[in-house]
Amino acid sequence: MNKVYTDQPGAVRHGEELNHQQVEAYLKSKLKGLKGDMQIRQFGGGASNLTYLISFDNRELVMRRPPFGANIKSAHDMGREFRVLDALSQYYDKVPKPLLFDTSGEMMGVSFYVMERVNGVILRGNDGASGGIDVNTVQAIAHSLIRTIAELHDLDYQKVGLGDLGRPAGYVERQVVGWSKRYDSAQTDQINAMTQVSQWLLDQMPKESGASIIHNDFKHDNVVLDKHDLSKVRAILDWEMCTVGDPLMDIGTVLAYWINPEDHTFLKKYFPNPTALKGNPRRSEVVALYEKFSGRSMDNPVFYYVFGLYKTAVILQQIYARYKKGYTKDQRFAQFNLAVAAFGMMAQQAISKDRLDDLM
Repeated sequence: MNKVYTDQPGAVRHGEELNHQQVEAYLKSKLKGLKGDMQIRQFGGGASNLTYLISFDNRELVMRRPPFGANIKSAHDMGREFRVLDALSQYYDKVPKPLLFDTSGEMMGVSFYVMERVNGVILRGNDGASGGIDVNTVQAIAHSLIRTIAELHDLDYQKVGLGDLGRPAGYVERQVVGWSKRYDSAQTDQINAMTQVSQWLLDQMPKESGASIIHNDFKHDNVVLDKHDLSKVRAILDWEMCTVGDPLMDIGTVLAYWINPEDHTFLKKYFPNPTALKGNPRRSEVVALYEKFSGRSMDNPVFYYVFGLYKTAVILQQIYARYKKGYTKDQRFAQFNLAVAAFGMMAQQAISKDRLDDLM
């Protein structure tokens, strides 16, 4: 392997700066033994909660806070995310260790939490295409990711202490109805595909297949790989949407992020994904692998895939609405309305052709 993709932060984006003096004083008062001057950098990945690397001479920390101008309380509940990490870290070794949670809002005006940094490799975009990651390694990474989410779904959420995190009964219906309402609230453009897909989901809802801890945002760039062995997952990141619900809905989100080489041109250009690299399984093969690793049957994968596409499109629409209102100036979001349309078109194609692959 010629290039290792360690997850390196960059300069803090304009408009997302933290008060350096306040943050340093706060952390040194709460976490004993921090030495040297503090440095703040920002992780560039992700489009929802903001993530900063806080470095001291002897320790690296990661801070998570809601985006500026966000008004979607349930999607940016720092206390919920901290609670999930705190509970899981006692039973599961693939989560970062949470360190402290600030509820007061006195320093930033919002709650935030701090956790240990997990060093490793995070594959983003087309990482690997020029980095010498061979076909066998690409395949091994994919299998490891699918095995990891099956492993997560197998955890006893009652034993972990997250039995009251969600309401499994009626989960599918609440998700479909809820995401439809969120889209209506954030809509800026008339996209007929989104309206049609929403109605199809309402008409096709299956019963719950079961209940488990579900991540709800599981993908390559939310997973830290071991830099010495890329087939090993060190940690799963970004637990902000974690709940207890139907695990097959979680796989729907995985499938929505799993871009095949022949998929919509816009998605491949603006949302490049390691899943398009040679050696990856196709979406139908992802389903087969999940069934093998989990022991669960996924009888109607198209529904879950279409739901995953729709949910992802709604999240992008919410971010685009924030951009249009001027709450963020991040130019990554300027064409998210086109991404919403592309995800809607992919969902329409999956419905029309009743399959997961060869949609375009």
